[in-house]
Amino acid sequence: MWSDTFLIVFISICTAFLGEGLTWVLVYRTEKYQRLKTEVDKQSKKLERRKETHGDSLDKSVKKKIERYEEKLKNNNRDLSLVKMKSMFATGFAFTALLSMFNSIFDGRVVAQLPFTPISWIQGLSHRNLSGDDYTDCSFIFLYILCTMSIRQNIQKLLGFAPSRAASKQGGGLFGPTPGQFK
Repeated sequence: MWSDTFLIVFISICTAFLGEGLTWVLVYRTEKYQRLKTEVDKQSKKLERRKETHGDSLDKSVKKKIERYEEKLKNNNRDLSLVKMKSMFATGFAFTALLSMFNSIFDGRVVAQLPFTPISWIQGLSHRNLSGDDYTDCSFIFLYILCTMSIRQNIQKLLGFAPSRAASKQGGGLFGPTPGQFK
């Protein structure tokens, strides 16, 4: 069981590097992405400085300028998300193929023992294709998803591909809230 657990963690690390490599080839090294990323970072910092200096000013012209900056930032964030979209499709296709292959290899094998009993609506995933009623037994898919979710973000930070704090603080991605929406 321990060897399977370490193998799944290793597989997760490898697929995270593979996904980031694929994203680098398709997105991160392109001129359009580089330009949009620097623009978003620059606009985020500029908007943050404007908001700090003017705060909750009642001056309508200042509010209009800040709203224009927010709109520009939102548009650039949307464009950045669209540039990343082609990579998401390629990565999703590759991960689906790998996931089905690994799922067939580890089918019906207990790969880890959970220190807790998962809540009922997660038990279908954590105990997938396992025989028996011990819901602390963990299937491949559950451990792989947990590992990938935690490892991939850290690898993105390690490689410098994670969005800057200023840009992610402003939000406004493809599906994120618009800046100033909750004021």
